[in-house]
Amino acid sequence: MIAAELLSPTTQVAGWLLYLPVLLWAVGRAPWLELFSDQRRQHLLFGAAFALTLLWLVRRDFDSGLSYHLLGMSAVTLLLDWPLAVLVGFIAQLGMLALGLQDLAALGVNGLLLVLIPVSVTEVCALRVERAQPRNLFVYIFFCGFFPAALAVLLSILAGLGVLWLDGLFPMPPWLGDFVGFLWLVIFPEAFINGVVITALVVFYPDWLETFNRSRYLSAPWKDDNAPR
Repeated sequence: MIAAELLSPTTQVAGWLLYLPVLLWAVGRAPWLELFSDQRRQHLLFGAAFALTLLWLVRRDFDSGLSYHLLGMSAVTLLLDWPLAVLVGFIAQLGMLALGLQDLAALGVNGLLLVLIPVSVTEVCALRVERAQPRNLFVYIFFCGFFPAALAVLLSILAGLGVLWLDGLFPMPPWLGDFVGFLWLVIFPEAFINGVVITALVVFYPDWLETFNRSRYLSAPWKDDNAPR
């Protein structure tokens, strides 16, 4: 998360101009009829927003104006699908804003980094897996849970560093080349948390996951290719 003082006014406005249309698009694509008629979906939506806000509260604030916390957006995307995931991420941002832990001017840029990038990466991975139509349950768990979370946090960090470098208001450390080694300390926890959550949901509550094809993964007949005919 980036503080507003580290972003130029142009970047702050550009962040809002990019983030706001996606928010409106998510509002238009969200399944409101199913949401209002299904109490279970309502509980999942508000529960995901509450859990995501709590996760973002577990953070490390630096004196430079930067903050680090786990994203958790990959699990939310697989749970609710991308339109509601974007809205849940925005609700979590509003919660951080109400607590004084995020700046309104920087909300657009942080929305791109913390919400849209993870949601986009996870959605693309989920669509690719669904297009391949694998019958192995572990393919879904790894390529939709663990891998997108790791890739999303990596891209978010690199995009954030790119924004800070372009604005030039943040003093970039001289040891930026050694920074690559510390990325694993961020990538692994993000992948582990999201992967464990998705694994638990697949095992205990597979019907909660909007992106999970239960009939194919759990009901497909087993076939032994080595069996005698």
